[in-house]
Amino acid sequence: MSIKIWEPTPERADSTLIKGFMEMVGRGIVDNRPDYDELWRYSVECPSEFWSSVWDFCGVVGHRGNRSIAPAKNLMDVRFFPDASLNYAENLLRERGNETAMVFHGERGIRRTLSRELLRRQVARLQIALKRDGIGSGDIVSGIVPNTPEATLAMLATASVGAVWSSCSPDFGVSGVLDRFGQIKPKLLFCGDGYDYNGKWFDSLSEAKELAEKMPSIKRIVVLPYSGGRIDASRAGKLGIAVDDYLSGTEGGEPEFARMSFGSPLFVMFSSGTTGLPKCIVHSIGGTLLQHLKEHQLQCDLRPGDRLMYFSTTGWMMWNWMVSALATGATIVHYDGSPFRPDGYRLSDLARSEGLTHFGASAKYFDSCAKAGIRPADAGEMPDLRVILSTGSPLSPDGFDYVYDNWKKDVCLSSIAGGTDIIGCFVGGSPVSPVFRGECQKRHLGMDVQVYDENGNSLEGRPGELVCASSHPSMPTGFFNDHGKKRYREAYFDKFKGVWHHGDWVELTSEQGLIFYGRSDATLNPGGVRIGTAEIYRPVERIDEVLEALAIGLKTGYDTEIVLFVKLRDGASLSDVLSKRIKSEIREAASPRHVPSKIIEVADIPRTKSGKIVELAVANVVNGLPVKNVHALANPDALEQFRNLPALRSP
Repeated sequence: MSIKIWEPTPERADSTLIKGFMEMVGRGIVDNRPDYDELWRYSVECPSEFWSSVWDFCGVVGHRGNRSIAPAKNLMDVRFFPDASLNYAENLLRERGNETAMVFHGERGIRRTLSRELLRRQVARLQIALKRDGIGSGDIVSGIVPNTPEATLAMLATASVGAVWSSCSPDFGVSGVLDRFGQIKPKLLFCGDGYDYNGKWFDSLSEAKELAEKMPSIKRIVVLPYSGGRIDASRAGKLGIAVDDYLSGTEGGEPEFARMSFGSPLFVMFSSGTTGLPKCIVHSIGGTLLQHLKEHQLQCDLRPGDRLMYFSTTGWMMWNWMVSALATGATIVHYDGSPFRPDGYRLSDLARSEGLTHFGASAKYFDSCAKAGIRPADAGEMPDLRVILSTGSPLSPDGFDYVYDNWKKDVCLSSIAGGTDIIGCFVGGSPVSPVFRGECQKRHLGMDVQVYDENGNSLEGRPGELVCASSHPSMPTGFFNDHGKKRYREAYFDKFKGVWHHGDWVELTSEQGLIFYGRSDATLNPGGVRIGTAEIYRPVERIDEVLEALAIGLKTGYDTEIVLFVKLRDGASLSDVLSKRIKSEIREAASPRHVPSKIIEVADIPRTKSGKIVELAVANVVNGLPVKNVHALANPDALEQFRNLPALRSP
């Protein structure tokens, strides 16, 4: 049964941008009140009208053309705005006066700001330098960059000349970066001189030098300063040049923008790559922009003058998503470093001091704050904060309670889900709808999200596979070097013909929200019954002694038994009493089938760099199978503790 824990007042709902959109299209208002579900039905039943209206409502800069959709037999071949021409950077850098565009906070207390006027001038200078280097339409420019304004500047300048941007956070290491950039062969590399994390300085230039030696496609390394000062780029090797020197001879002025077709490439994003080389996912200029404008303005109620921060690195799609907020006229706030230094109040204090209206982080971040007893509401009010966003993994029902009890009671808590695959969301927030405990609020507009059983029948009220039965602008244009789109088709369209299969195990509720139970390829099958791993994690991680958990299926003859690994807080140990308590909590909250056969204490749980636990990688290790790409993990050493565990062989 859905439990309502927040609802906007009628006055708040009436003042939202989505209400204005409803009035513009004449749909979604029932009995003079905004009705999100009615608008959603219109958006998937009349996609041409809907996406054309999104373009107009959000004020996209560019030539739209006469057609909003060019239909095709296969979903993956549908084209949006086939006659349009536009530039992503032009939309983000449109003149809006000289208000603050970006604020940067570093772990050691650095705070810098950049105005819109200065950002435009710096993009103008950098694009001259890029053109001087022969960078233009379709060329690939990459960045190994921390989350600083300079990273955003480099991306915008790249996009302004029609080139393609791809970035990794600097903690990937040479092997991890080679696995990604080695496939796309960039001509130019932006690199930060280093970064701070957890009180330590990490130099990046020696790794950039090694990378260039192994990637002959790179013709130059432009070094960006972390703290904004002068830097010595010589340690990046003979290709290295400090950005100030790279800009020598350029003149500050107004930037020029190369308008490209709607479907021209803008970003190459990478899958996590924990089961092989990362997929190189190509996203388009128009698809990225239009999807982000819709999500920001209609799903998040982000407005000009608002302030958004999503705690992210440049290797996670939420960085791209956050930067796109410049197109709405919002100020984006970057934070780079550990979110728990000097203490767990770092980001909530920043939200208060910067007057954030929108704050986002991973579900893991909120879970960690809850375990550490962080209570931001006790440290002072956050009067400007209207929306809190969570993604990366399902936010548990207890996580919802934690946010409303300890952050702010009057806030729209939007658990959003989608991913790198679509550089956006399938489900998430609705500023005119209630929030129900443990649920993503709604299916996003223009996305015909359904839940299928194994035979392709639609479900409601029962778990199944998340699919999208409609095309949408931010579907990838394909994978890099995937001629004939064979790998692209296999990744998303082979399981259920004619619809996008996303790989999440979910339930559509009677309130038209979604509950996420984990990845469908990580579901467990004891006795032939499919179980989502999140159903196990939720009761386990409520136990004070347990910091986090990971469940896998261990093959035993013709069946599968559930094995649960737990990371405990300092001072706790996995006694018989605690093991029995864990099993009891799981049995009571879920069912006897969910109870693990074995519970094993481990020192750490392996995660991707975006914070997602990697059940499949652990299952491979336990079952004696190889893990092809450990460089994708934030803590690859954690995998070794799962190899040849004696506890797995005990009865």
